[in-house]
Amino acid sequence: MRILFLADIVGRTGRNAVAKVLPEWRERYAPDIVLANGENAAGGKGITPEILNDLTELGIAGFTTGNHIWDKKEIYPLLDSDPRIVRPANYSPLAPGKGYTCFEVLDKKLAVISLAGRVFMENADCPFRKFDEIHAQLDTPFVFVDFHGEATSEKACFAYYVDGRASAVVGTHTHVQTADERVLPNGTAFITDAGMCGALHSSIGMELEPSIRRFLTGMPAKSDVAKGAAVVCAVLIDLDRTTGKALGIQRLQKRLAE
Repeated sequence: MRILFLADIVGRTGRNAVAKVLPEWRERYAPDIVLANGENAAGGKGITPEILNDLTELGIAGFTTGNHIWDKKEIYPLLDSDPRIVRPANYSPLAPGKGYTCFEVLDKKLAVISLAGRVFMENADCPFRKFDEIHAQLDTPFVFVDFHGEATSEKACFAYYVDGRASAVVGTHTHVQTADERVLPNGTAFITDAGMCGALHSSIGMELEPSIRRFLTGMPAKSDVAKGAAVVCAVLIDLDRTTGKALGIQRLQKRLAE
């Protein structure tokens, strides 16, 4: 089974870049399913039903999210009913949405789980114990986890904690693609962060000037999605079709001129 996962899609710049690159990558790499983190797809914060549908039309089957999932209220009703999208499973059970979903891929069932880190992040339940809880309910060895967090140490510890139980653990949230992709000893593919799909000359996809001003002054400054040259980051993961163990993980990155 081959999974193509697109890193955090940031605003219109990221969506347009994905629209240009994804057809090429689908033809070249022939993934069996395409997944993406969509929590920044609408103006850099949140996702709307319209954007969800637009991205689906590009060939993206499923969407993980993160701490910006609540920023567009229009998506709330779909979080409970739409099988394409999940929010972090370790958020409050009283909040809208579900933390994992399953897709039929080839003749197998792929579980896709979204989890949020707790270090330098908003309050969330323990992602380690939440994974244990979800994993006990699954009837498939094909398990993909998007771990949305700030701290590299937390992401790595989680990946080793679930090594052999998850097929892949892909970090998101920092928007910077790391160069540590590997298959762990018990068969879990791991990368600390997949990167982003967004403006290349930016502060994690957002305009530079207000972002720099915020650091200089310590005062809030509204920052919009940056435009211009773009980068599309992703990972390609191959799983054994019998065991669900990872056979390999490859970083992908393509830059587009303005």
